[in-house]
Amino acid sequence: MISRKASLLLIAPALALMAALFLYPLGFSLVSAFRQEDGGGWGAGNFLRAWQFYSADIVFSLVIVGLSTLLVAFLAAAIAGYLTLGENRWCLAVLRWLYRWPLFIPFVVAAQLMRTFLAKNGMMNNALVELGLLTPFTTHSYLDWRGIVITFVWKQTPFVALLLAGAMAALDRSTIEAARNLGASRLRLLWDVVLPQVRPSFGTGLILSFVTMMSVLSVPMMINAQTPTLLTVDMAWRINAYGDYGLANALGLIAYAMTGLVAWFYLRQGLKENR
Repeated sequence: MISRKASLLLIAPALALMAALFLYPLGFSLVSAFRQEDGGGWGAGNFLRAWQFYSADIVFSLVIVGLSTLLVAFLAAAIAGYLTLGENRWCLAVLRWLYRWPLFIPFVVAAQLMRTFLAKNGMMNNALVELGLLTPFTTHSYLDWRGIVITFVWKQTPFVALLLAGAMAALDRSTIEAARNLGASRLRLLWDVVLPQVRPSFGTGLILSFVTMMSVLSVPMMINAQTPTLLTVDMAWRINAYGDYGLANALGLIAYAMTGLVAWFYLRQGLKENR
């Protein structure tokens, strides 16, 4: 049996990495965010300046990431549900092979792909013109907030769908077959029987996606070259252009608060259900 000291030695490298890569930066951010601009005291001045300069970007970030999370939830549930309840072997094989591709593509590559796909003269508009659905004069660029949402949804849907499909595959099939024998449609099965049983995995995947999308810099910087924009772009701008770590860290803590609020709401709902 492993002694307590040996156990601590085994987990020491992981604890050291957590302290160096997460706890220390978090502590530095807290100290820097509450230190006054002139370095002489403490206060909420950086947060007041953050709201004064970037209130529109704060609201924009919350709306864009929230909308993307909702779309990811809908598509992931549809994909995982069809993988679990679908019966067409060809469609299942194609879907299993196709939907996982974005998992292996980094966000910076996804952003570059979408720049060439969603531009006014990009691949999507050219395909629609060739099909006769649009003319060259009626095409539109989607390199704005819509492009950010499309990129986020395309990139994060496979991640949530994979977690959800795995949880659905572990369910007792007898409940599904019983509901099917009673005449329940595939949509009713998914909504009333399957999804309630995999709600913890579903919620965990959506929270992780929300946090991931809130922290991405490459997508808004490469796709949305206008204002308002996401907070990650504002933080990078304040540091690179002005060396203003106080305001940048204040924006970072505001983003932390957004993600923490979402996680708290999910955990609160889970505790209520357990009670």
